[in-house]
Amino acid sequence: MPSETTAVKIVEQLVQQAEAAQASDIHLQTVGKTGSVSFRLDGVLSPQTALPSETAECVFGRIKFLARLKTYQDSMPQDGRIAKEDVAARNDIRVATYPTVNGEKIVLRLFSNAAALTLGELGFPDEARSNLELFLRQTAGLLLLTGPAGSGKTTTIYACLRHLAASSGRHIITIEDPVEQIIPGIMQTEVAEARGLTFSKAARHLMRQDPQVLVIGEIRDDETADIAVRAALTGHLVISTLHAGSCKGVFDRLLVMCPDRHAVMSVVEMVVNQRLVRRLCADCHGKGCAACLQTGYKGCVPLVEWLRPQGSAILTPPKALDAVARDLVQGGVTNEVEIRRVLGL
Repeated sequence: MPSETTAVKIVEQLVQQAEAAQASDIHLQTVGKTGSVSFRLDGVLSPQTALPSETAECVFGRIKFLARLKTYQDSMPQDGRIAKEDVAARNDIRVATYPTVNGEKIVLRLFSNAAALTLGELGFPDEARSNLELFLRQTAGLLLLTGPAGSGKTTTIYACLRHLAASSGRHIITIEDPVEQIIPGIMQTEVAEARGLTFSKAARHLMRQDPQVLVIGEIRDDETADIAVRAALTGHLVISTLHAGSCKGVFDRLLVMCPDRHAVMSVVEMVVNQRLVRRLCADCHGKGCAACLQTGYKGCVPLVEWLRPQGSAILTPPKALDAVARDLVQGGVTNEVEIRRVLGL
């Protein structure tokens, strides 16, 4: 039977290995008589190792203990957080458990300071970045980011927040799920849906705190959409995300949630539709080596289309996402296999 000391060492080693590889998540799951361990590297799950069932059980228990979860509970989802000093990590770790037909699944989200990029470090096309900076100098208006989970929207928002905090001197309030980076000088809040604190409820109450800039992590319902639009109409700078497949799709979805077309078209100043594609490893040029853990890729580059509306009829980005993708392939930044994975072309 593995000792508690063994589980302690394994958890610390997994976290440190994942951080060294710049993984965003660690996935642990029971598969048959073993526990599989995978790292999410540049948005893609990469299998790492397998643990004997008894060892996996001890490791799962150790993780839940550190996250202050019920160690005996494996039939209901649980969420918690591990303090960085408990596992010698660089940052705190968010923990989520979930029961499956094969056994419990645990995901550890690593909050990395490496993701704290400036606008100039995002890798956006020059024209997109300059228009984003122009928007952030405004005193009112709505910026919407779209793209699937893991497309870099949160990183872009934090870059915007750092830019605003360093240059504007304005009262900035955020509503996040969760707060992944602490930015000095900004009032950051975290939703807690289990306690009834949703995005819409938080936004409604925080408007009374007199924000000049309001960041809403995601527009999920009609009420939140209405609050975002009304806030932008009444002299606030608002930044949020909305799930849609394209820049035009953002308007289509927002108009379903907030049917006042005149208001929507008046306040939406910029839309950014982004994806993250893996960059070919500079050491092996995509062949696979120790530096990229045999994946052939190391690091990501944003794939971006953007739009500054010019009246209700002109909703076409200057350059479509597939055209931007072709440029990255022709420039040797990534390859067609990766573009097909991300865009499904």
